[in-house]
Amino acid sequence: MPELTLHNSLTRRKERFAPLDPQHVRMYVCGPTVYDLAHLGNARPIVVFDVLSRLLRVLFPKVTYVRNITDVDDKINARAQESGEPIGAITERTTRDFHADIAKLNALPPDVEPRATEHIEEMIQIVERLIASGHAYAAEGHVLFAVATDPGYGKLSGHTPDELLAGARVDVAPYKRDAGDFVLWKPSSDDLPGWDSPWGRGRPGWHIECSAMSWRYLGENFDIHGGGSDLIFPHHENERAQSVCAFPGSHFARYWMHNGMLLVNGEKMSKSLGNFFTIREILAKAPAEAVRLLLLRAHYRAVLDFSDAALGEAKKELDRFYRALEKFPDIGAGDLSPSVADALCDDLNTPLALSAMHALADMALAGDFDAARALRAAGDVLGVLQLAPEAWFRGDGDDAGDIEAAIADRLAARKARDFARADAIRNELAARGILLEDGPKGTIWRRTN
Repeated sequence: MPELTLHNSLTRRKERFAPLDPQHVRMYVCGPTVYDLAHLGNARPIVVFDVLSRLLRVLFPKVTYVRNITDVDDKINARAQESGEPIGAITERTTRDFHADIAKLNALPPDVEPRATEHIEEMIQIVERLIASGHAYAAEGHVLFAVATDPGYGKLSGHTPDELLAGARVDVAPYKRDAGDFVLWKPSSDDLPGWDSPWGRGRPGWHIECSAMSWRYLGENFDIHGGGSDLIFPHHENERAQSVCAFPGSHFARYWMHNGMLLVNGEKMSKSLGNFFTIREILAKAPAEAVRLLLLRAHYRAVLDFSDAALGEAKKELDRFYRALEKFPDIGAGDLSPSVADALCDDLNTPLALSAMHALADMALAGDFDAARALRAAGDVLGVLQLAPEAWFRGDGDDAGDIEAAIADRLAARKARDFARADAIRNELAARGILLEDGPKGTIWRRTN
């Protein structure tokens, strides 16, 4: 296998990936805040880092992939106040919905999926360490991180503290020593979630949650931290600062990876523009593997434009791959081909990997058994081609029973030598996008759109 190189947001260059322990790669990715259905933009990092975790498992003996659930947050509190639904009911329901939606996208579960509310003790411990070392201070029931005490602050985002402050929306409160200082702990009123702490009843700030959960499961130092590029500042900048300062001599994550933003029809996704879609809404109108493939057709660091036309092109690509596999029923996966491995090990270049998969499909369509097995192996790493070809072409519509009944009626008409009726049934199905293929084993059908 080739060496793996990854673009490190911290150094702004591609680097050879050298894990702290070659026998055990450790990765943390920011997960959802569970107050509503996950949207299309949320799907991209889920799919990108799922592919990375699959690749890492091919390359290394052991991988621990941690992706958190944020179940204490002011957005959740606001949703509960608006709807009257208890916070616990909101977080449980939306977590279940999230799991169901991403499972349809073939995203494998992470090795560990910690919830913020189950790690308050670790958060308090880190805050206490920061106060003891002079990097944080308590004021009016709040605890704030003193940005000026961290000489490396701004290194991840590439800006000075002054530049970061100018471009950020910050809460200028009288209890802050510096306007850029950010909250580690804040007081909670009786109607809000809260936990006892040395600073009174309160709840954690957003950034401290990920620091605590990554520390709990991956240690003071680990290999990869991932998320969307929108998290670089303030979330990841602040997360890195508080973790490095809480554990002197540590570097927290060695490689920072960020996926690019997602557009819909060339515009930023927005409810006001009418182009805001949940994962569930998209899955209702397109096969899940087509949605997943579309999310991989652009390089993960590039902006991705999601459109119905692009979704149709992704489905056609999968149609071609499945036609190649259709020639070899029940085929298993072989080894990852050098061309696909080279592409994925070059900073997860999924567009190049897909190009290599088309070359494999060409060979498989020409009867090359080994190429078909390599195509299946590539699909396993990209999380596609997970269905039997027959199942793919039939789709998951709820009209399968009606189609089977129509085929049975056609067969009966043919046996009765009523060929006009048989042809009419075929034409009726064709008008619905259902193609019939008669063969030695009977009639099979597939969808053409």
